[in-house]
Amino acid sequence: MLIGYARVSSEDQNLDLQFDALKKAGCSRMFSDKLSGIHKMRPGLDDALSHLRSSDTFVIWKLDRLGRNLKGLIDLVGKLEEDGIHFQSITDGIDTTSPAGRFFFHVMASLAQMERELLIERTKAGLMAAKKRGRVGGRRRTMTPSKVEAAKKLLAERMPPREVAQNLGVSIPTLYRWCPASERA
Repeated sequence: MLIGYARVSSEDQNLDLQFDALKKAGCSRMFSDKLSGIHKMRPGLDDALSHLRSSDTFVIWKLDRLGRNLKGLIDLVGKLEEDGIHFQSITDGIDTTSPAGRFFFHVMASLAQMERELLIERTKAGLMAAKKRGRVGGRRRTMTPSKVEAAKKLLAERMPPREVAQNLGVSIPTLYRWCPASERA
């Protein structure tokens, strides 16, 4: 039996394209979700997986409809394989009912994992190079050294903290973080 699964990221998107492809592939049952792939809880996917039995084939339109993360995808397909369930991705041309299909899936998964690791390496190298040049990542600080000096001066002149924060364009907690009351006499 072929059981299909379709997913779109939001309620206003349409599943027709995926359903048509799943019907054409021969799926007798189809399940769906209308929510982002980020969500771990996908009732339609859980329902589809609960209907699968040994020698069934789980069919999807495209790999990215199943999940965003490679490890999760490989784990899911591995679990299906353990349970004697085949996997098919229509658009990606993956069909684990044959040894060549299983090999192709694992090669694709390995290449995707390598690309992810190379991306992480490049990112780390770029951050280290920037750090050596004195650049620091993250958001720019709202309290510059001149603002801190101005705040201390205004607070010493007994200007209310709310007005000081408003004049400097910062929140009161930010003002207190940079000019704690314990440092003011």
